[in-house]
Amino acid sequence: MPRDPVADRLALAEAAARAAGAHALALARDRGALTVETKHGALDMVSRADREAEEIVRALVAAAFPDDGFMGEEGGAQPGTSGFTWVIDPIDGTVPFLAGLPHWCVAIAVQGEGGTAAGAIFHPAAGEMFTACHGAGARLDGAALRIAPDIRLTSSLVGIGASHRTAPAHVAEAIRRLMAAGGMFYRNGSGALMLAAVAAGRLGGYYEPHMHPWDCLAGLLLVREAGGRVLPYPAGADLAAGGPVLAAAPGVWDDLAALVRGLPDG
Repeated sequence: MPRDPVADRLALAEAAARAAGAHALALARDRGALTVETKHGALDMVSRADREAEEIVRALVAAAFPDDGFMGEEGGAQPGTSGFTWVIDPIDGTVPFLAGLPHWCVAIAVQGEGGTAAGAIFHPAAGEMFTACHGAGARLDGAALRIAPDIRLTSSLVGIGASHRTAPAHVAEAIRRLMAAGGMFYRNGSGALMLAAVAAGRLGGYYEPHMHPWDCLAGLLLVREAGGRVLPYPAGADLAAGGPVLAAAPGVWDDLAALVRGLPDG
């Protein structure tokens, strides 16, 4: 019986995320020994942990699927010939990681010719593994995820993301509108984890004006496969540039989409 190329890659994504997460968690216990650099601002950081975690994923993938391509936050892009590309964020939530907070994860998406084929998000501090495969559903530690139909904007927390690329007035107005509508915002510093929380029904929705593909592709697949709704994300030649992210439970989508429509640029 022929092997399933997507299922094989999902299995490796899960194994690689666990390996990278375990390595990063060990380094997190001695954060004072990590050399920290800034990229685009004081809170846009990278450390040895980010680079080593990505190297672990790349090495495992290269050994198993040498013809696959890569797109990583730290190591850049490397084209492949198989039709599959691995999109990797070795530590999504580097600032919480370096601060000693638990809100960080390893996010891995596998892009096929038709979009995101598989994804894994591993939360080392909680020991939780979120996985999804296009057309085959989303899972948390092997148990199927399905977003409840009764979640509403006014009965759930909504994640709001921001970065150095975000105009303060834009996010401030999003939060003001959300609270005026009877909702409440939540932020933990890891967009990938907050998207996974939407898929798990822990958050009613998530909005961020701009995310890179390595931060969100796995999470967007999780939300879709769990029965949520997501804003179409740039694809093809536009993928690397990233774009806005909106994801929500079905009962939250209309209200949240209306709320973020027409926000100021800042």
